[in-house]
Amino acid sequence: MRVLVTGGAGFIGSHITAALADRGHEPVGFDCREGTDIRGDVRDPAAVAAALAGVEAVCHQAAVVGHGKDFSDAPHYTDTNDRGTAVLLAAMVEAGVKPLVLAGSMIVYGEGRYECAEHGAVRPGPRAESDLAAGRFDPHCPRCGAALRPGVVTEDAQVDPRNVYAVTKLAQEHLSAVWARSAGGRAVSLRYHHVYGPGMPRDTPYAGVASTFCSALERGEPPRVYEDGTQRRDFVHVRDVATANVLALEAAAGGAPPAGELRVYNTSSGEVRTIGEMAAALAAAYGGPEPVVTGEYRLGDVRHITAGSQRLAADLGWRPAVDFASGVAEFAKARLAETPLWTGSA
Repeated sequence: MRVLVTGGAGFIGSHITAALADRGHEPVGFDCREGTDIRGDVRDPAAVAAALAGVEAVCHQAAVVGHGKDFSDAPHYTDTNDRGTAVLLAAMVEAGVKPLVLAGSMIVYGEGRYECAEHGAVRPGPRAESDLAAGRFDPHCPRCGAALRPGVVTEDAQVDPRNVYAVTKLAQEHLSAVWARSAGGRAVSLRYHHVYGPGMPRDTPYAGVASTFCSALERGEPPRVYEDGTQRRDFVHVRDVATANVLALEAAAGGAPPAGELRVYNTSSGEVRTIGEMAAALAAAYGGPEPVVTGEYRLGDVRHITAGSQRLAADLGWRPAVDFASGVAEFAKARLAETPLWTGSA
């Protein structure tokens, strides 16, 4: 199967390209940077149309990722992520390409699942800056103010995007759903959790936390951990994410999901870890220095977000193969990429 991989020169996109080739497929990388088969901008209709020639399926990874610097980044995020996706989908209609796998994100959920001892499942609103400044990082029950117990998010959870990147990732899913219904396409969104592994970019406002920690270690500095370090996350290895993409592409090309449907899947390791644990594990594998918990915070960050991938396992037979300890040990010794992910893999 000939597969166009947008963002093919990026972190996740390059691993997907390799995984497709290993399975006997013909990946065609499309990216605005060097190191790809076709250079072009996903916002350029002519370039995208040319890249789709002879293609049987699309794996859409091109995006601006991360939190960025501040709200001044919003036009660039929306232009690249949402207009770029719209241009791609319109070109797919013209080319008659039906299967699509999208790089989704768990960030569309906002905060994760919470349980109140008295009121059951509740959805806390955004954390108040006054609470964050006072070191009160955990959200509380919106009905009684009691402490909450964090849990696991399922794909049918209510979405609640809380920063610009999250809004653009949800818009990509909505665009893909409309495309599928109107064009008879078959779309899958893999809602990635915190992806890490070889090839991550160096510390930029658009990089993930694991990259930020490793960048500090390379400079001989301690990783700086925001809040109190007990934020719950799920770190999934990039090779496992690449495998999930290949399985989803093969399923979509084979008719699942049915024409006209978008199906979403959490893509996670299933291992609940904390930000502090990741920093400590990387520092230990790298040989120090030990992390520093700063108490700093960023508005728009969520406190706890973890999810299982049972639906992905049941439908596509996917299981993560890289455990946390071995993945972190490998990543701590890997070379970080030099190119910022302005339009790389999501």
